[in-house]
Amino acid sequence: MIHVFKEGKDAAKPVLLLLHGTGGTEEDLLPLADLIDPDAAVLSVRGNVSENGMPRFFRRLAEGIFDEEDLIFRTKELHAFLDEAAEKYKFDRDNVIAVGYSNGANIAGSLLFHYEGSLKGASLHHPMVPRRGLQLPNLEGTKVFIAAGKNDPICPMVESEELDELLRGAGAETALHWEMNGHSLTRTEVAAAAEWFETNFGS
Repeated sequence: MIHVFKEGKDAAKPVLLLLHGTGGTEEDLLPLADLIDPDAAVLSVRGNVSENGMPRFFRRLAEGIFDEEDLIFRTKELHAFLDEAAEKYKFDRDNVIAVGYSNGANIAGSLLFHYEGSLKGASLHHPMVPRRGLQLPNLEGTKVFIAAGKNDPICPMVESEELDELLRGAGAETALHWEMNGHSLTRTEVAAAAEWFETNFGS
């Protein structure tokens, strides 16, 4: 997978896995990593799917309707890539925190839904429920921040609340943060994510 890796100043800190939204690239969320923790290592990945020339992490059938078969395949692909990257760049595979926006938040959520221990935690910005009717793995000790918009036209409030409920039901420790800026990724929610990160993973 096309990606950027930046070594951290402190090897004990979690690696920030950056996952962009539709049409983004591996460069898009790099400024976010600096706001969350400038000393952490960064692995920023580009989605392998193209929708009318726009990179995505998995296919969709329509707005808000995921191609489940492709989602499962691409989640497995990303999971395997993380294993390979940890070996290549010599970082602790058990110390990875995903930071995803929109489509990137959805693939991060899918990692949590499908693979126990795939992520130590996640900061999900405007995510949807990746799959329903699934027995989730044990997420005990996994910390998840969810930033959602009360007026998000793509991701309704009930979607964010359901995701929060499903994650908590599997043992995850969640924090749900509300904004009033539609589907936009805002400075205020990133500041809230940085505060959550510092509280849970800071030195």
